[in-house]
Amino acid sequence: MSELRPLEVIILAAGQGTRMRSSLPKVLHPVGGRPMLQHAIDTAAALGAVRTHVVYGHGGERVREALGHNAVDWVLQAEQLGTGHAVDQAMPGVDDASVVLVLYGDVPLVQVETLERLLAVADRYTLALLTATLEDPSGYGRILRDDSGRILRIVEQKDASPEEHAIVEINTGMLVAPGRMLRSWLRRLDNRNSQGEYYLTDIIGMAVADGAPVGSAHPSTVEETLGANDRVQLAQLERIHQWRQAEALMRSGVTLADPVRIDIRGTLKAGVDCFIDVGVVFEGEVVLGSGVQIGANCVLSDVTLGDGCLVKPMSVLEQATLGNGCIIGPFARVRPESELADGVHLGNFVEIKKSRIGRGSKVNHLSYIGDTEMGGGVNIGAGTITCNYDGANKHRTVIGDNAFIGSDTQLVAPVEVGAGATIGAGSTITRNAPPEQLTLSRSKQTTFPGWSRPSKNKG
Repeated sequence: MSELRPLEVIILAAGQGTRMRSSLPKVLHPVGGRPMLQHAIDTAAALGAVRTHVVYGHGGERVREALGHNAVDWVLQAEQLGTGHAVDQAMPGVDDASVVLVLYGDVPLVQVETLERLLAVADRYTLALLTATLEDPSGYGRILRDDSGRILRIVEQKDASPEEHAIVEINTGMLVAPGRMLRSWLRRLDNRNSQGEYYLTDIIGMAVADGAPVGSAHPSTVEETLGANDRVQLAQLERIHQWRQAEALMRSGVTLADPVRIDIRGTLKAGVDCFIDVGVVFEGEVVLGSGVQIGANCVLSDVTLGDGCLVKPMSVLEQATLGNGCIIGPFARVRPESELADGVHLGNFVEIKKSRIGRGSKVNHLSYIGDTEMGGGVNIGAGTITCNYDGANKHRTVIGDNAFIGSDTQLVAPVEVGAGATIGAGSTITRNAPPEQLTLSRSKQTTFPGWSRPSKNKG
């Protein structure tokens, strides 16, 4: 694309999507953890669009509510009268001097590199189309060319003759045109066709009649051009997207136990020599250092793991940061706003919430640590609980370096355990425990000689 022609993108997202059989607007159905429409918006941004216009209709308020954080021009298509009509709704906001790229809100997998090739073709031709060749072109508009291969027009499936049905080169719907000429062609559209709609594809014939050369580009893979009209097609897009992600990870130096059993619902950045077992789900933004190992069936959401961390199977980590060499799980949960320093160990059935755990500290068994500031070298015995909630407010617990907390201890916040302190097993600590001292609270143990357990009455 010439630097003298700024890029504007029009995304068509007004379709009702009745075959989805859903109350959710079609373009909000997710692929890879993001609504399909968000993929298209992100692609426009990656291409450097100066303005992106989203034409919405069905469920419009829900679409705007879900994606209103995007800096786009929202354009309502009150009546769905065809693709040409939809593009025309956005044209009042389009500069004549720009080049316009048309994308679709239910086609989420088209690659930036493919569209860059299409834009490059548009520098040599007045109008450029993204076309593809399908073994079964049913349902798509066909590309009609003359004997020399020049594009003449597009015929829609329902308007095509038997000979035209046999054509396997199809229109993906994505095209690039100068703003001024696109506006002129759209004004000349009519709806004299079997659907009674204003077809965007009719502008190709107009361009040819005006002597404007029409070029074409092709996607790297046909899968890029696929849309989702029902949940079966949506699932197919999801698998294609996941395979792309898995392939990129493996090429970057990550080992996947099974590349078809990983789900990345956001972004995943990983260092070299990481290992990811089966059934792992990544959500939001996840960053793994080098040499990280993730066990089977874990869920990681918006977390950062340092080098050499080991997350054992069935663990869940959310909105947390882990230093180098941490060991987590199995069956552990790290909840939001938790920070673990290097070498922290969390064992089976341990839950950490909104806490900072110091270097080398260990919480290995059946414990809950919430709203806690824990120093380094601390050992937390099995069954320890920080009682941080009084029914109305949350309170902090502070545990100093090298403290030893015996098993089955309750630390009733707000409370502080001094550095090097030892808490005897089975204690309920309600007052600050001094450093380097043993603190415990136990009721006296009593044995009753001759006592026998009650038995059931017979008869």
